[in-house]
Amino acid sequence: MQFSAEISLYPLADEFRPVIKEFVERLATYSEITVNTNTMSTQIFGDYRTVMTIVTDELERVYQKVPSQVLVCKFINRDLNPNG
Repeated sequence: MQFSAEISLYPLADEFRPVIKEFVERLATYSEITVNTNTMSTQIFGDYRTVMTIVTDELERVYQKVPSQVLVCKFINRDLNPNG
């Protein structure tokens, strides 16, 4: 099933920008998904299980570095990729 996710990560740390930047850059390394970013959020498109597995794995990595974070998500079971 094709899937779209819009996520916003808010690390509760003084130096939050590098944490967000690294998280988004790591997501973009996966060829199985499409990642679009803007100043408000990151949008991820791909197969449902693939997207959820990648987001789960990368969030765990971030939580190990900065334990306190807020993640806001919107999910839809359709491909809303404007470039695809």
